[in-house]
Amino acid sequence: MAVRRQRSVMNQINVVPYIDVMLVLLVIFMVTAPLMNPGVIDLPTIGKVGKASLPPIRPLEVEIRANGNLSYVDRNESGASRPVTREELVSAIQSKQEKQPDQPVVISADKDVRYENVMQVMDLLHRNQVKRVGLLAVPKG
Repeated sequence: MAVRRQRSVMNQINVVPYIDVMLVLLVIFMVTAPLMNPGVIDLPTIGKVGKASLPPIRPLEVEIRANGNLSYVDRNESGASRPVTREELVSAIQSKQEKQPDQPVVISADKDVRYENVMQVMDLLHRNQVKRVGLLAVPKG
């Protein structure tokens, strides 16, 4: 008969497999870390914080009537329509934009006005370095 020896209880942990797993994970993180882009947060500067609390600037409005007459409306001051000539219009808008360079200008024309007249006013404003010129339209409905 064969004599069997009793197995002794093993009270030590084999850590070699754990070290192998940790080394593999370390290599994976070292390879992928340079490929990741960190999130960039664009924080406001001191100058932007003060401007953000200001109310938005209302645009200056140029009205072209069906008979070809021009009117100038500044809704920031009185809001009343004031008839002007082309020269007065350019000087009034330029003086306003010297104080507030980001203030837009919109052109509103009667529906019976020829498109050519609207383009002439836009061209007049662009030739005199008036910034941010657009057209005003009323939506249907």
